[in-house]
Amino acid sequence: MAQPIRASSITRALAVREARVVDTVTLDHEDRYRRRAVLTCDGGLEVLLDLDKPARIEDGDALKLEDGRLVRVVAAPEELIEVTSDNPARLMRAAWHLGNRHTPAEIGAEAIYFASDHVLVEMLRGLGLSARPVTRPFRPERGAYEHAGHPHAGPDHGGHEHAGHDHGGHQHGDAHHDHGDRETGQQPSRHRTPDLDSSGRSS
Repeated sequence: MAQPIRASSITRALAVREARVVDTVTLDHEDRYRRRAVLTCDGGLEVLLDLDKPARIEDGDALKLEDGRLVRVVAAPEELIEVTSDNPARLMRAAWHLGNRHTPAEIGAEAIYFASDHVLVEMLRGLGLSARPVTRPFRPERGAYEHAGHPHAGPDHGGHEHAGHDHGGHQHGDAHHDHGDRETGQQPSRHRTPDLDSSGRSS
């Protein structure tokens, strides 16, 4: 069996060159926050993701393989709850309650999305909000401190490369994504195997 091809950096969506994309990998929101994992691409390619630190991978980003080719990341559709209201104050109240419970949520101008949870659904409906199940990609808000201390305003920095982020030029450390390795204690999915040691064996 062929060894997985190592990918040690992320090319952000704006810097992806279509001619270099050789496969795609479809991941849910938890699998898009990784440091080290073996991923099975949609076309069958096996990739060893091996970043210096855990990093958030966005829909449309690509994993840069050691031979220079790219694997585009696609956000998987997930079972979510869509919260809406014709009263902006109620929607703000819903965001407060979800944040108070540390619930990962995607917050838009007219709707809030979070992973299906019947207890939260009943609570929000009790507050006068509409809450209905939907299936769509999930892009939860980043933590408030995820970019703390970083000299740039966001993850797309044009033409340079961080350790764990590829933008086509130089490299420097990227400490703002380090919240611990979320592989620990998680069950493998069809796209991921447990942590591996440097020899490629399960740890």
